[in-house]
Amino acid sequence: MVTTSIADDSVGRANAVAAPVFAVRQKGVKGGPHRSTYTAHLALDGSTVTAVEPEFAQQFGRTPDEMYGRSLSEFLHPISLPALEKGLAGLSANECDRFTERVVGRAGADRTFPADLTGVAVKGTDGGPAGVVVLLRPREDEGGEGTDHEAAAPFGSTLGDLDVRVLEGVASGASTVQLANRLYMSRQGVEYRVALLLRKFQVPNRPALVARAHALGVLSVDQWPPRVPQEFLAPAR
Repeated sequence: MVTTSIADDSVGRANAVAAPVFAVRQKGVKGGPHRSTYTAHLALDGSTVTAVEPEFAQQFGRTPDEMYGRSLSEFLHPISLPALEKGLAGLSANECDRFTERVVGRAGADRTFPADLTGVAVKGTDGGPAGVVVLLRPREDEGGEGTDHEAAAPFGSTLGDLDVRVLEGVASGASTVQLANRLYMSRQGVEYRVALLLRKFQVPNRPALVARAHALGVLSVDQWPPRVPQEFLAPAR
C-alpha cells in the first residue's frame, strides 16, 4: 500500500533513506532469497530525489546521500529520458496514476544496466498528487544472474578483439568499405562479422545492434567514438 508521507527538503538529508512503500517480490537464488524491486521517492514534478532506499542507490553505484536532491535523469542513459519525462509529466498533471517504462541505468562512468521503472502517483489528503514513488526492477534476463553489477557484467558473454573493433566501428557510423579499409579485411569479411554480431545480440539490423549494445552496457556511455569496456573483451589465447 502506498504511503502519503513524502520526504521533502525541509526534512534534510538525514531522512534521505526511504522505507519500502510497496511489498516487493522475493526470489529464491543460491544462498537465499533476495529483493528484486527497489524504491525511491521523487518530488511531485519528478525533478528531484527526496528519499531513496540504500538498495535502490546501490543499483546505480551510489549511496542515498549521493542521489538525494538530484534529478533521477542524471542516473539514466539519455536514451531513457524522453519516456521518463513523459511519464512523470502525466503523473504531475494527474492524467494517470502510474506508468512503467524500460530504462537503462548508469552504474558508473562506463557501466549500464537494463531495468523496468514504474512511477506511481502518491495521493495527498485532498485527493490530488502529492509526490511520486519510483520502483526499479533490474532485468535479470539481460543482466546476468542477480543484480550485483559490480560482481557480474550486464552482458552475459565476451567478444573477441575483431568483433569488438567491428562493433565499435558500426557504432561510430563507419560503412562496410570504411571498416574493411580500417581493419584490413574484405567487404565480405566485414559483413560476415556484422552478421555474427546481429545473431549474437539477437537483432535484425545495425541500428538495433548499436541500440542493444548500449542498453546492455557493451558500449560505454558518454564517450565518442563508442568503446567496448575492457571487461567484455575475451582474453587473448
